[in-house]
Amino acid sequence: MASWVSDHLIEPWQIIAEQQSAQNLAGQYGATASFIGSMRDFSDRTDIKKMVLEHYPAMTSRYLEKLEDMARQKWPLLDCLIVHRVGEVHPGDAIVVIACWSAHRRAALDACDWLIEELKYKAPFWKKEFTNEGGHWVTGNTDGH
Repeated sequence: MASWVSDHLIEPWQIIAEQQSAQNLAGQYGATASFIGSMRDFSDRTDIKKMVLEHYPAMTSRYLEKLEDMARQKWPLLDCLIVHRVGEVHPGDAIVVIACWSAHRRAALDACDWLIEELKYKAPFWKKEFTNEGGHWVTGNTDGH
């Protein structure tokens, strides 16, 4: 499984390159689709200074593995990667990295799109945003399906 949670700054392009190299898939894939989500300095509120993402490690690991398994069942993927940040995150920091490798673009693109929507809408993460007025818990995410 190529999915994990990090409590440190993540470097999306480095992670994708390392995964691609480690899997030794050269010549097998015709498409790599990726998504990198970064923290904004606004949401419903303006001027967000930081965010803290909390999770239960065992629950999160099982969920990421389940998502990866479901994507592999739905599409002919050669490899799949999901990395999500937790802890303190600042505007501009990468929060999530998803990459899908497949022989054909449609499978890679569709799987990547599906994974980010599932992750964004259903993942067991709790977010607290901080502004100059203090912190508040984010109560919902948009469903992009």
